[in-house]
Amino acid sequence: MKALLFLLALFALQMCTQINQPENTKVMQNTTENPYYSRTDRTKLTISNAEWKNILSPDLYAIAREADTERPFTGKYNEFDELGDYYCAVCGNHLFRSDSKFSSTCGWPSFFEADKEGVAYNRDSTHGMERIEVVCKRCDSHLGHVFNDGPPPTGMRYCMNSVSLEFVGDSQK
Repeated sequence: MKALLFLLALFALQMCTQINQPENTKVMQNTTENPYYSRTDRTKLTISNAEWKNILSPDLYAIAREADTERPFTGKYNEFDELGDYYCAVCGNHLFRSDSKFSSTCGWPSFFEADKEGVAYNRDSTHGMERIEVVCKRCDSHLGHVFNDGPPPTGMRYCMNSVSLEFVGDSQK
C-alpha cells in the first residue's frame, strides 16, 4: 500500500513539473516570410495572435505567443559561444550581446544583461510560482524569465528559450 501511494505521489509530482515541448524545433528564418521582421525598426507592434499564428512556425508560436517552454538542454544556443548579437526570432528586435552570455548549467541559454531597449518585464504567477517574465519590447513575445541568481556585474540570470532567439555572428554583419 505504501509503495502504491509513493508511486502515485511520484507520478503526480512528475505531471506537475512536466514542460511541454513543441513538436517541431526548427526555427524559421524571418527575413522573407514575416513582413514585420526588422533588425533596425524598433516601432512597437500590435499584431493579433491570429495573425502571428499564420506567420510563425508552430514551435516559435507556441513559445513566443503562448509562453510555452522548450525542454532544458535541447536549445541550439544553450551550449553556444560565438561572438555576435541575439535578436527576437519573431520581430528582429535586438535583445542581447554575446559578451553577456554565460554558462549557467540551467539548461537554457543565459545572459547577465539585456538590451534595455529590447526587453520588457511582466509578473508571471503561473505554475504556482512567482517569476518575472521577459518579453520582447517591440512585439511582446515571450522570451523566458529573469532571476536574481546570476553572476556579476548585474547578479541577474536571463534564462531564455533558444527558439525565441535568432543569432547573428559578428562575421555575418
